[in-house]
Amino acid sequence: MSITRRDFLKIAAVTGGVAAASTPVVKSVLALGKKPVSLPQYVPTTCEMCFWRCGVIAKVVDGKVVKLDGNPLHPNSRGKLCARGHGGIGLLYDSDRLKTPLINTGSRGEAKFKKASWDEALGYVADRMQKIKEKYGAESVGLLTHGTVSTYFMHLLQAFGSPNFAMPSFALCRGARGVAFELTFGEDVGNPERLDLQNSKAIVLIGSHLGENAHNSQCQEFAEAVGKGATVIVLDPRFSTAAGKAKYWLPIKPTTDLAILLAWINIIINEGLYDKDYVAKYTTGFNEVSQAVKEYTPEWAEKETEIPAGRIVETARVLGKNKPNVLIHPGRHTAWYSDNVQRQRAVAILTAILGAYGRPGGIYLNPKKKLEPVFLSDKDYPEPQKPAINKGNYPFAGEEGVTHAIVKATLTEDPYPIKAWFITGTNIMKAMPNQRDTLNAVQRLDLLVAVDMMPYDGVMLADVVLPECTYLERHDDFFTVKERSFGISFRQPVVQPMYDTKPGWWIAKELGKRLGLEEYFPWNTFDDFLKAKAEAWGIDYAELGQKGYIDFPESAKPYLSQGEDYKFKTPSGKIELYSNELKKHGFDPIPKYTKHEQPSEGWFRLIYGRAPVHTFSRTTNNPSLWELMEENVAWINAKVAKRMGLKHGDYIVLVNQDGVKSNKVRAKVTERIRPDCIYLVHGFCSTSKLLHRAYLRGADDQQLITKYAIDPISGSVGMRVNFVKITKEV
Repeated sequence: MSITRRDFLKIAAVTGGVAAASTPVVKSVLALGKKPVSLPQYVPTTCEMCFWRCGVIAKVVDGKVVKLDGNPLHPNSRGKLCARGHGGIGLLYDSDRLKTPLINTGSRGEAKFKKASWDEALGYVADRMQKIKEKYGAESVGLLTHGTVSTYFMHLLQAFGSPNFAMPSFALCRGARGVAFELTFGEDVGNPERLDLQNSKAIVLIGSHLGENAHNSQCQEFAEAVGKGATVIVLDPRFSTAAGKAKYWLPIKPTTDLAILLAWINIIINEGLYDKDYVAKYTTGFNEVSQAVKEYTPEWAEKETEIPAGRIVETARVLGKNKPNVLIHPGRHTAWYSDNVQRQRAVAILTAILGAYGRPGGIYLNPKKKLEPVFLSDKDYPEPQKPAINKGNYPFAGEEGVTHAIVKATLTEDPYPIKAWFITGTNIMKAMPNQRDTLNAVQRLDLLVAVDMMPYDGVMLADVVLPECTYLERHDDFFTVKERSFGISFRQPVVQPMYDTKPGWWIAKELGKRLGLEEYFPWNTFDDFLKAKAEAWGIDYAELGQKGYIDFPESAKPYLSQGEDYKFKTPSGKIELYSNELKKHGFDPIPKYTKHEQPSEGWFRLIYGRAPVHTFSRTTNNPSLWELMEENVAWINAKVAKRMGLKHGDYIVLVNQDGVKSNKVRAKVTERIRPDCIYLVHGFCSTSKLLHRAYLRGADDQQLITKYAIDPISGSVGMRVNFVKITKEV
């Protein structure tokens, strides 16, 4: 049972929290006439079991974490944790954890490792990096990264002289959404998204699986909204958990989501259901949009989407009736096809004409809090000698870069070779499409270094493995939280690091020393850096350590005031329904519908998603979470299964359009999916033999994703363009 806010404040007052890594984590008292009995210590920190980064309170007894609870002070957790959050203990005590540095003694990918000291492993890496720099230039070292560890290795890479880093989270997840909303409103919707779900009267989920993706605070608010009678509309070829809470489930034909969005915009404008005052005051380009969507009638959309025209009209009117308290969920994983930005632009335009941006029940405004940046070092990075390649030729690729640009340069040596990869906090074999390209690129490298906690598939390809300790064993940089108000979340160790593992910041700093980059790491411990940062920001470091989260309530201004003259961060200062920025680069300034290839007879579109108990491939070996879901299943429409003679629970194999076969996987025969689709939960079937629970469990959707479609605007990688057929061969 989660403790209450009052209980936590009492605990903090008694224990004093933990202010530094060296602080003892347990205190002992003498029981009457008995041996010492340890009192539990409650230590707040920040979770890293997924990107939501909820506030956590760890209960520690005799130096062992025995329970995790949500921090009631933290807006992302609100005193509650999902299954993954509770699975942090499983990560900490997983016997399969990486325990010591490793150096590969066989050929690359053979995974014949010897144990090494940190001095030997870091010296090996530094020597190889220097030789690559001398021969090819510093820019030939690339970084593929995700999570908190990114901060330190992006810093190291830039200090070394390379700008070539990329995060799968941009190209493979939310990059298209970010670009679309920045073009329309001048900024993205945040991470986590600034969604006022609890005050929504109508909620639209377009392939967003709330309740299955376990986005903690959003799931809590979604439940509140449903409890208060919000109308939920779900567009999804699969009857998801969220669809079970919906008044309208629209089992849309994959690739046609943009058609229904454009038809909704058409209906809302033609019937005068848009927010006229809001549109007049805050937007530009409305007349152009009005003309552009005339061809997208509900009757036209019915032919494309296979949703009846009457239902399209009915749901559009629901949105118009409930404006502005409407949330068109912008999603996270938005990399589906080749028109990802334009689809997300339609979401943004629909949000704007309903007056739902900066209004209750829609997308609330970014909280305002000015903090001067405090960098890991005051020393300027050296100027790269070659242009960066991490953004490819995509005019709106974000600062996070696009992973496939680095893979392509590694394969082609165009415009120059990439000869070394660091992979930190990401399983490249489960994150990136077309595993054959990734494997071929890996074979062309002179050096591959993996920094991680577990021996994931991608880690097993490395020349050198540097084991990072878990989030429960380390400090990390402060997290700025932008919910309705601005806040600072703190991560601190609740126990000392196990085995011969080290924090990411320590690994980067020690490698920097061996590369002659000491000046870029002027602090002795990360605790020292955090204290200096807290002082610069006027934050009480001890209080932050005791509470785990500090809020700045004065920063909150979630909604536009009546008649307020608000300036958006766009070139015009208004919401840009018509994008001159897109036009300037040769793209459609208003979204246009595009058709995509459909599966032929006997083939099915492969779609994928998430499970509430797992984070991608990173938790499928977790002893706590593995017990809840050991493997995935293939969702197959009941009529299709009957026609093929398949029964629920039968083992099948999926074969994609390029002849790639999956591992055997059980069939889930159900009415809850369209007959032209097969659905898998992502992240299963690890090929790492060191992951004893996850090894070859279920089917790997990523293995079957050998095709992908790149969005020319953002460089995001559409992966829902693969088709599979079913065979009983196992």
